[in-house]
Amino acid sequence: MSDPKLDLNLQFAVKKSKRPRRSSFRRWAKAALMLDAEVALRVVDEAEGRTLNRDFRGKDYATNVLTFAYGLSEANGRLSGDIVICAPVVAREAAEQGISLDAHFAHLTIHGMLHLQGYDHETDTEAVIMESIETFIMRRLGYPDPYEPPGS
Repeated sequence: MSDPKLDLNLQFAVKKSKRPRRSSFRRWAKAALMLDAEVALRVVDEAEGRTLNRDFRGKDYATNVLTFAYGLSEANGRLSGDIVICAPVVAREAAEQGISLDAHFAHLTIHGMLHLQGYDHETDTEAVIMESIETFIMRRLGYPDPYEPPGS
């Protein structure tokens, strides 16, 4: 069986100094990919993150990651969707949690990719499954377990 194919459209609405390199996002997204997919991944500022979260989830604050899963395309059989990562929220959370910015961006990219593929964390059982997959992928990429406190 061949590796899943990823058509990734990266969009940045923040300065280069505020986010990792394109190649990093591509590597993280590919690491979490289990199905052929067409994905737009957009890194945004706080204003855009807040607007999207308010308009689509009814929550008037910027959140770290939003995933818009559109399902399988009838045209080509690929999974399609959008992932939006809010750079200022990610930076703030990484500092508060004492983790590297790259590790947190990696985790949220993986998290968004898993949501796109149907994983969720609404129930305890779903959360255990999704978190286990995230941890496996993060460790495979050389990052610490995102659910373990730093230094433990």
